[in-house]
Amino acid sequence: MSLSLISDAYAQSAPAAAAGFDFMSLLPLVAIFVVFYFFLIRPQQKKAQHQKDMVNSLRRGDSIVTAGGLIGSISKVVNDQEIEVEIADGVKVKVARAMVVNVVSKSHPVAEKADPSEKKESVEARVTKAAAKPKAKVKTAAPKKAAVKAKEKAPANKK
Repeated sequence: MSLSLISDAYAQSAPAAAAGFDFMSLLPLVAIFVVFYFFLIRPQQKKAQHQKDMVNSLRRGDSIVTAGGLIGSISKVVNDQEIEVEIADGVKVKVARAMVVNVVSKSHPVAEKADPSEKKESVEARVTKAAAKPKAKVKTAAPKKAAVKAKEKAPANKK
C-alpha cells in the first residue's frame, strides 16, 4: 500500500493522425476575423478618413476645437501642416492641422478679390434697399389701464 497522495501517471497511446486538412478547424478563426473587421477595423478606417477630409477642408474663418481644448477661428492657413488660430481678440497661435479635433462652424468660401468700384455699388445698393423698406410700428409695453384699475379695485383677501 502506498502512502502517497499523488497517483501514478501512465502514458497513453497517441491518437491517430488526421488523414487530411480539416476546414472546420479554421472556421472559428475566420469568424473572429470577420467580426473584428466589421466591428473594429472598418469603423476605425471610416473615422480616420473623415478626420483626414475634415483637416484637408479647413479654411480661413472656420471655428474649430483643438486637441488641447482651445476654441477659436482660423485667421490664416500657413501651409499644409500649420494654421493660425485666433483664440481671443488679437491673440493668435499657430496650431498643427492634425491637432484639430472638431469644426464647430464652417465659413463660406472667401470670394475672389473684386473690383473696389463693384463693392461700393453693392454697399450703396444695400443702403437704398434698407431705406426703401417701410418701417413697422413698434408697440411699447405699456400696461393696459383697465387691467391696472381692476387690480386696484379687487379687495385683498387674506386669511
